Order: sequence, then structure tokens, then C-alpha cells
Amino acid sequence: MRQRKQTCLSIILSLLLIAGLLTGCKGTGQLPKLLPRSETSAQTEAAAYESYRENTLKVQQDFDKRMEELFLSEVDNSLITLHYTLADPSALGITDYDRTLGSYTVEDAKNAVKDAKAVKVQLDAIDKRLLREDQLLTHTILSSYLNTMISSEGMELYDQPLSSSLGIQAQLPILLSEYAFYTRQDIEDYLSLLTSIDTYYASIAAYEKERSDAGLGLCDISLDRIIKSCNAYLIDANHSFMAETFAERLNQVEGLTQEEKDAYIAKNLAAIDGHFVPAYKSLIESLTSLKGTGLNDKGLYHYPEGKKYYEYLVNSYTGTSFQDIPSLKAAINAQMLDDLTSMDKLLAKNPELAKQMYSYSFALTEPHQILENLKSQCQMDFPSIDGYECNIKRVPKALESILSPAFYLTVPIDRPQDNSIYINNGITSTNKNLYSTLAHEGYPGHMYQTLYFNSQNTANIRKLLSFNSYSEGWATYVEYYSYGLDNGLDKNLSQLLKHNAAFTLSLYAMLDISIHYEGWDLKQMAEYLNHYFRISDGSVISTIYYDIVENPANYLEYYVGYLEILNMQKDAKKALGSSYSDMEFNRFLLDLGPAPFSVIRPYFNEWLVRQNRPAANGQ
Repeated sequence: MRQRKQTCLSIILSLLLIAGLLTGCKGTGQLPKLLPRSETSAQTEAAAYESYRENTLKVQQDFDKRMEELFLSEVDNSLITLHYTLADPSALGITDYDRTLGSYTVEDAKNAVKDAKAVKVQLDAIDKRLLREDQLLTHTILSSYLNTMISSEGMELYDQPLSSSLGIQAQLPILLSEYAFYTRQDIEDYLSLLTSIDTYYASIAAYEKERSDAGLGLCDISLDRIIKSCNAYLIDANHSFMAETFAERLNQVEGLTQEEKDAYIAKNLAAIDGHFVPAYKSLIESLTSLKGTGLNDKGLYHYPEGKKYYEYLVNSYTGTSFQDIPSLKAAINAQMLDDLTSMDKLLAKNPELAKQMYSYSFALTEPHQILENLKSQCQMDFPSIDGYECNIKRVPKALESILSPAFYLTVPIDRPQDNSIYINNGITSTNKNLYSTLAHEGYPGHMYQTLYFNSQNTANIRKLLSFNSYSEGWATYVEYYSYGLDNGLDKNLSQLLKHNAAFTLSLYAMLDISIHYEGWDLKQMAEYLNHYFRISDGSVISTIYYDIVENPANYLEYYVGYLEILNMQKDAKKALGSSYSDMEFNRFLLDLGPAPFSVIRPYFNEWLVRQNRPAANGQ
């Protein structure tokens, strides 16, 4: 769930006034270079070196300290963020924090930009030449993150917190239902969160009213879709997933008596009836009152600063290394054509594959068996990880129509063993796509990448910096990789399915740009899909169109991340030839960790040089 924090980057890094102390001794030019230096000269150089070394260590220690202070300041701005990042915040001295969901206001966004500017000034004052390699990477990533945040200034009302499937109102209940109970305090915190949801949603409703008054309101079609998703949460407290999961989580807390459990269960039911359900009813009423006020039923292009905001979103969501959106779209179209060409070649050789696309089945259909199979086969191309558990859970039936096909919930830094993957049985087919879905969400996808990064990363601040295109791009990349494994499918069929999946995602990404950056309306998109792909079902086209309208740049997160990784892999294979290794390429991406691709690309180019060096030396 993309949720704006109450404040962001509120701590100001201390200004590091670093003077360059490395000076060279000036010679007279009269003595041969091989003659020994004078004792005084050697002592002077030694003193200068020691001073430089001492200052460098001081700068590095200060940087680590400031980054940890920044992490500690930011991690408790939201209790949801805090709990999903640290299972035991008290171990880091965090005991006093806001136990509500906070608010969602324009002022919050303005304060976030203000704080980002202040931190950026102090970050720029650091002499990067004195940082360790890992610190320099953190500095570069954080600087890029801040620059992107600052670029949103003045467009605070363009944010879109609500959408039918990816909005806060659709995803927050899942985060609440998965809120782990490690201690009694966690139970109390959860109940506090739950009782604050009506206040939080009231702030979102006020924000949507402010957007509407500014001429940026949601159109009636989008409002109806969001209201429909809200209706799914008008639940009966006694017979709901919110009550069921609460009782299950209580059993994880040691020392609770049955009397205490019963008391907590009663409080939870009261909070559902008294706050959770009323929050959704109130949100529905507020959104209904806005019907008729949102005049734009098309993309961001048709708002006054829509194109500018979309440029910010693309940069924020994808961190792309492409210079601008037109060049990005050209790259998407080129890869889309490559996948179509590959499909045509496969079908030309074996026309029967077209029929098999609708009747195939992977060899394995049980989730845990699939994950073990993936782990076993991936060891040849991915560094191994151990010491984790994964719980496979089912999306509640009442929510199947409004949630994603599957999703992985990230684990706290200090509880890497706890992992949960939700499968939406209403959308995900056990036979047709569970195998590839678990590659995306589990191993070697989100779960694997998260656990690997947490085990390697030493800068906690990076845990809070979200780079979804790296994460989703990686998961998409390995999802398509899974089609090439021994999965029970004919190899040609596997390749056809992979190219078809990649093509479909590229089409959505291209439509995203066409709608939000170039201004396509529903009719233009329908004509395009009918002309080139013979898609003419009006309800299908309308669903696609408004999914994209409600969630600008969402599909780009997935596809652009995949495209960036794919292009780097192509470049690596071309440059390294027979010395190329999937294992080393994957290790490079994993070791670097989540970052904008504009940052990753220069590091990739350096990696290529290092990989080429042994070959150049004949080693």
C-alpha cells in the first residue's frame, strides 16, 4: 500500500564541515627521485597521512551515525511502517510513538517536501570522497530519493490515495489482519490503530473533497468502482476475516490466559463494529456526495499539470535510466515487438501451441511443493538463502474480486523467519499460473529478494526507501525465468507463455503512457486494441482503461523494472560473451539492492568492466 507518512525525513543531518587535509610536499626539483627523503619530510608526510586517515574515519563514523538517526526518526512516523519494519522496536530504544493511523493531508505532503529539502542540503555538504563504498551507495540512493520527492512540490493535490484494488481502503485491512502479535503491547497497539481508522478515513475524505474543489476530483465511474470495493468491508464483526485472524494471532502471544484472550476478542469486535465498519460507511457517504463533481474521466494528461505530475510519477515509481518518457516508450515498443516476433516464430513452427495455451497445466500445483521445487532449481543461477519459513494464506473470499492475484508481505528486519504469501483463489489458477506466481512472490521473487537484501544490508535507512520498480521488476524478471525451468511444460509452450506474458505487460505499460502522457480517451484505446489485437469486448476494454486511469504508472513499475533488468542482462551477455554468468549477474543486482535504475546503471557499467578484466588479462 502506498501510504504517505505523517512527516518525512524530519531529522536534519548535522552539517559535516570537512576540510581536505591531504597535502603533498613540494620538492626543490634538484634531487634525483630515487634519493631518500629527509627525515623531516617523511615525518611531515606521515603526520599529514595520519591526519587525513583520522578525519576520514571520523567522517565515516559520523555518516553511519546520521543514517541510523535518520532511520530511527523515520521508522516510527507510522505505526504500520514501524511494526512491519521492527518486531521489537524497544531493542533500538523506540518506546514512544504515535499509536494511530495518523492523517492524510496536503499539509503532511508539504511538510515532507520541506523536510526533504533540509536533509538534502545537509547531505550535499558531506565530502563523498571520504565515504566507504557502501556509504557512497547509500548517499547516492538517498540523494536521488530526496530529489525525486522534492520534484513533487506544488502538486500535492494530484496524489490519488483511493482506487478500486490498489487504494488504501482496499489494502489497509489486509495489513491490519496480518499485523503480527509478538507481545501484549502489539495487541494494544493494534486495537489503537483499529479504533483510529474512522478518523484516518475522515482525513482522506476531506482530502478528496479538497481535490474535487480544485477541479481534480475522481470521476463518477472511478467513484463507483471505489465505493464497490468499500462495500466489501461492511462486514459482520462476528463472522469476518478481521475477527478470525485476530483470534489466531492472540495464540501467538505467550502467557495470555483465556480470560485475557476473551477480553481482547471483545475489544476487537467492538472496534470493528464501532470504528472499522463506520469508517467505511462514512467513506462511502463522502465519496457518494462527490459524484458529479469530477469532470475528468480520462488520464492525468487532461489536468492542468497532469503531464508534469505524470513525469514525476514515472520517475518516482520506476527510477528509470531513460532520459524522458518518449525514449522510454520507444524502448517499451521495441521490446514488445521482440516478444511478438518470438511468438510468431514459435507459432509458425508449431501452430498447435496456440490451442495448448488454453489447456496446459504445470506439473506441480501444491504451493509448498512449488516453492521447494523453485528453490532447488534456482540454486544454479541464484545465491542460496536459508533459515526462513513461509506461510501460504488464502485471500478471504469476500475480498477476492477487489484484491491482487497474489502478494507477499515483507518481514521485519529482526524477524526474517516470518513470511506470508497470500493467494487469491478467485483469480489465480492452480494449474495455469500458480507456479509462475509463486516464483514472482516467493522464490526467487519478492520473499527471496527481501530476505537476501536484509541479510546483506547494513544501512537500516535503505529499508525505508521504497523503490518498487526494482522490486517488482526483479519479481517479474524471475517470474519469466521460471518458464524456462523443468516445470512439466513443453519447452516451446513455456517460451510462448513467457513471451505472451511479457507482451501483455508491455501493452499495459504502453497504454499507461498513452493515456496519462498523450491523452488517449476510452474511444482511442478501444480503436487501438480492436485494430491491432482484435480486442472488441466493451466491458474488458472499459475495465482496462479505468484500471489504468485510477493507478497511473502502476504497470510501469512492473514492466520498466523488468525492461531495465532485461536490457542490462542483454548488455552483459554481449560484452562478456562466454564468460557471462547468470549467477554473477543476479548476484550483482541482489548485492546492490533496491535503488533507482538511474543509480544502478553506472554501477552496472563498472561491474561490466570488472567482469571483463580477467578475460582481458588472459585469466
